[in-house]
Amino acid sequence: MQNVSEIIIERMGEKGDGMAQGRAYPRTLPGEKIDAAGQVVAPSPVRVPPFCPVFETCGGCKLQHWAQVPYQEWKRGLLVAALKARGLETDVKALIDAHGAGRRRVALHVRQIANVWRAGFMAEGSHALVPIDVCPILVPKLQGVPKIAAAFGPFFGECDVSATLADNGIDIAIKASRILADKAVAQFDAFMRENAITRVAVNGETVAQLAPPNIAMGRVLVALPVGGFLQATAEGEEMLARLINESLGKSKQVADLFCGIGPFALRIAEKRACTAVDSSKPAIAALQFAIRNTQGRKPLKAEARDLFQNPLIAQELNVFDAVVLDPPRAGAESQCKMLARSKVKRVIYVSCDVQSLARDATLLAAGGYVLQQVTPVDQFKYSPHLEAVALFTQLRN
Repeated sequence: MQNVSEIIIERMGEKGDGMAQGRAYPRTLPGEKIDAAGQVVAPSPVRVPPFCPVFETCGGCKLQHWAQVPYQEWKRGLLVAALKARGLETDVKALIDAHGAGRRRVALHVRQIANVWRAGFMAEGSHALVPIDVCPILVPKLQGVPKIAAAFGPFFGECDVSATLADNGIDIAIKASRILADKAVAQFDAFMRENAITRVAVNGETVAQLAPPNIAMGRVLVALPVGGFLQATAEGEEMLARLINESLGKSKQVADLFCGIGPFALRIAEKRACTAVDSSKPAIAALQFAIRNTQGRKPLKAEARDLFQNPLIAQELNVFDAVVLDPPRAGAESQCKMLARSKVKRVIYVSCDVQSLARDATLLAAGGYVLQQVTPVDQFKYSPHLEAVALFTQLRN
């Protein structure tokens, strides 16, 4: 007879929590028995030991305790379910693990605990800092960055520190309410050299720089703008670019919308003419500079334009054989409405949110596009976040 105080986890929810009786239980697995306090009393046979010492309290990773096969099946299932809920059925490929060497960017909170400055992540569902010295899901050169971030506490007080690994060092961006005088900033020089930091920016402005942080994208070296977006892992970027190029088929004229600093456009232009568009003027400026200093590629141009408020209309789109989109989490509703009216034969949609992808897919389907296939890519491993590359084609002229 079952103890009435015990609960059996029914399924894994979309946010990576075990679900039972309509309630979420973090760090539990389907089939596990838990007590009234949410503690596991009968673990699942697919539970594995988490490799991070603060997994149970940190609000970062949610799924280190789950074996790879059921974890990957569940994550692919998020995409399948989102499409099915919109009446869309297609060939959903197997999940591709793109964690590679680890994540190359991280955002940390810096707070003072017992008169000591520490950096870390907030505990799940609270504003309590879980201090860490090492983060094992980051690339090796960033794993010790929490100690670097904490060192900014005496200068800026409570702040948020983002770190990105560029090819020539670590790029630091700080959000803080306390602003330093130039004389104080001069103290960073030795610290930056000691920790291979190329640049320190505060509230969007560069305050110290030893060299512009840059990163190779295909055959091109691109300077990272302050706060510029970068795919979470190098392996993820390479995989997404490969899937895009495979999906382009024989297309000769391609538009790369929401292009950022050009991780896809620069690779597309190795074989095809490309027009890259993004709302971020610093990103477009960085891409334009890279274009001017690169040879041996097909024509590539870049322009700044707000694709949410001012999407490319059908007449503008019709000059392209294919369109690549990589919008932020909110998706590209306005742009997809225009694509649905266009004659573009191929649309390759890169998404970091399965729900907005499914919504926009219905808009394209209403315009005559067929969703041929979707490939889920896991560059946010141990989390419920999922990347996907969807290929749409249309036969009408």
